[in-house]
Amino acid sequence: MWRKRAIVWLCFCLLMFSALLGRMIQLQLVSTEDFTKRQINLLEASVSQRSQEMVLDTGRGSFLYRDGTPITHKSLPVLILFPFLKKMDWEIEKVADIVGVSEYSLRYAVNHSKEPFAFGDPMPILLSETQMKEINELKIPGVFAVEKKYHLTDNPAEHLIGIIGENENLLRKRYPHKEISSSTMIGLTGMEKSFDEFLLPDGKSKLVFHVDATGGPLFGIHVKYVEPANPFYPVNIKTTLDPDLQRLAEDLAERHGIKKGGVVLLDIESNSVAAIVSEPSINRKDPFNQSGGAENLMLKQQIMGSVFKTVVAAAAIDHELTDTTRKFDCSKKINGDPDLQFQYGMLDFTTSFARSCNNTFATLAKELKEIDPNILENYAEKLSLIGSVGWKGDIYHFNDFKQLQEEEKGRIFMTEDEKKDQNFVGLTGIGQHEVRATPLAVANMMATIAKGGKKEMVRVASKIEYKNRTSLLEFKKQAIEGETISPYTAMKLQKLLREVVMNENGTGRWFQDLPYEVAGKSGTGETGRTRGDQPLYNKWFAGYFPYKNPKYALVTVNLDVTAETGGVNTLFADLVKGIYDLENKKNIE
Repeated sequence: MWRKRAIVWLCFCLLMFSALLGRMIQLQLVSTEDFTKRQINLLEASVSQRSQEMVLDTGRGSFLYRDGTPITHKSLPVLILFPFLKKMDWEIEKVADIVGVSEYSLRYAVNHSKEPFAFGDPMPILLSETQMKEINELKIPGVFAVEKKYHLTDNPAEHLIGIIGENENLLRKRYPHKEISSSTMIGLTGMEKSFDEFLLPDGKSKLVFHVDATGGPLFGIHVKYVEPANPFYPVNIKTTLDPDLQRLAEDLAERHGIKKGGVVLLDIESNSVAAIVSEPSINRKDPFNQSGGAENLMLKQQIMGSVFKTVVAAAAIDHELTDTTRKFDCSKKINGDPDLQFQYGMLDFTTSFARSCNNTFATLAKELKEIDPNILENYAEKLSLIGSVGWKGDIYHFNDFKQLQEEEKGRIFMTEDEKKDQNFVGLTGIGQHEVRATPLAVANMMATIAKGGKKEMVRVASKIEYKNRTSLLEFKKQAIEGETISPYTAMKLQKLLREVVMNENGTGRWFQDLPYEVAGKSGTGETGRTRGDQPLYNKWFAGYFPYKNPKYALVTVNLDVTAETGGVNTLFADLVKGIYDLENKKNIE
């Protein structure tokens, strides 16, 4: 009996030993970089347990303004101190003298530290080149004067650039075949998301010090500097944003009280975004809740109101419905009832556009429907108002790469039946019912008209650069496929848009005295939403300037506001004045 028990016990021990041996093999040889379902990197965890490190650069790529200055980060010259200094004598008085602080403050900071730190964090003391040189010449272990890369949490163009964060599930889903640390930061929104694969880190730049269980030196007091072996990475994304124009747009949007809405400013020559603002700002603590502000509203389709009359006008011009002798009853609503609010009388086509007469454009839309039910959609497409307008194409090893992955497409009708319904078509003609477009697309429509009908994709990045600033690839100007309006039609639209400003009763008459000649179109879209018992509207002004030599297309929009709320016209006007001042300053310099 005892023999049988001994054999059973021996088998049990062998089984347990085999299980432990198998576990050891898994830990040491098989799953060293993806242990358990959480794919824990045991090598990294082991190193982190027996070392202290100061990360100088996470290795993730950065975004630059079009002049090459950084948007998302600052490299600051700082003093790095390691905790083991508390256990040794070091030339603290010399370091304090060079930095210009007291010995006490240095000693206090070191004695209360558990990890390496930049002296003065979170607002580190900045060093001059001379101070850095003098500190490093002392060659004190654990004391370094270096440049540390700080990623900004409150950077300009925050919606366009986007948010990064740790998301292990999304990381594995997005890059199932990449060997990459589970703690790697990835792009969650904006350009950080669109360009994420280019921006992934190739390794961190860091100062590493090996310690024992008490935090004391493990291999002497040698601190090792580690940086990625590849001198070309991380890359930089060179955006098309102008730093002065971006700051101007953000400051003015805040000053004019835009709570929901924003600004799109396009450089017409390069057909690229020079400045873009979306409000509300991002709530960094909880960006993805309902009021977190993570969405870029300039890329989301919005109810546009009378701005759409520009499309109706283009179609009416081409189909010869705009005879100068023809008059429209602008004292009536689109259903034929008397308009008790607007009594404009009988107006011709040009004056109707300038004063934004609803009955004129509802009537024209109905007549165009009889010619072709698809005509309004066709002309919206010709003017680049619907469909995506952001740059896309084949680059590197990416097919159909999109610079703006979150851009929505506009629309004119929801169903085929609506195109044939007299009432729906009338509402569509004045930019109501189902008419939607993004502010970016509206700005591009203005740029298309200003360029004589030439429609191009909108760029937010001009190139991707290696770390050493040589070019990896360029995003060249690219036309939007499909039909365009004729140069003649574009010329007629240019005159109509200018008449909006020059007509003494035009909806843009407020812009007559601006330093640049402006052409554009106003819009007030009925949202169908209310605040209390007050209906809410989307208020727009979209245009371009200077009129005779177009350089900028500009859209300002204030969303979900009451009828009394302003902001759009004054914001547009102040932006034009501000841009004029900046241009003059550059010319003087």
